Amino acid sequence: MSAAPRRVLGRWLGLTGPLSLLSYLAALVFSPLAYPGYVWASQAVSDLSATGAPSLWLWDRLASLYGPCGIVCATLCCLAVQGSPNQPLRLGIGAFAVMNWVSAVGYAMFPLSESGFAGAFEDVMHLYVVTVLVVLLSIVSLALICVGGYREKAFVSLANWAAAALLFRPPERLASTPPQWPFLASSSA
Repeated sequence: MSAAPRRVLGRWLGLTGPLSLLSYLAALVFSPLAYPGYVWASQAVSDLSATGAPSLWLWDRLASLYGPCGIVCATLCCLAVQGSPNQPLRLGIGAFAVMNWVSAVGYAMFPLSESGFAGAFEDVMHLYVVTVLVVLLSIVSLALICVGGYREKAFVSLANWAAAALLFRPPERLASTPPQWPFLASSSA
């Protein structure tokens, strides 16, 4: 395949990033409508997709493009920076792609067994393995993208977005945080 068709294909596949974001936002906004009594400020987002959640059917449909499109977009970004001499940027984008894989596969394999933390094997894997990995990989990837992005003028905008995502801290409290890990919960109620 010559360079021109590859570039066109890359641009079309690049739309999977915004599509992934829109899919997740739709699930985040509309799934609480199918969950009577859901309070976003005191319940984790994972409660909306828990095995016994009344909103599971809606979450599954609305978020169906989130994982696959996120993986395609992150993989495409890895290919785009493959030959770049900017090592922090390459490592950051690679870590972000790994985070997308861990999120898509991990949360699909280990959904919460019910709303909150019930202590089942799936809950332990969901919270202590998948979520911890996703959070750590997110922080590391965004920090590396910032470092690498600010090194090259062409990537300053990407670094600014990464910095904004890294510094963004939602106000909600992690209500499903087990009592033995109180340092994971935010101080705001």
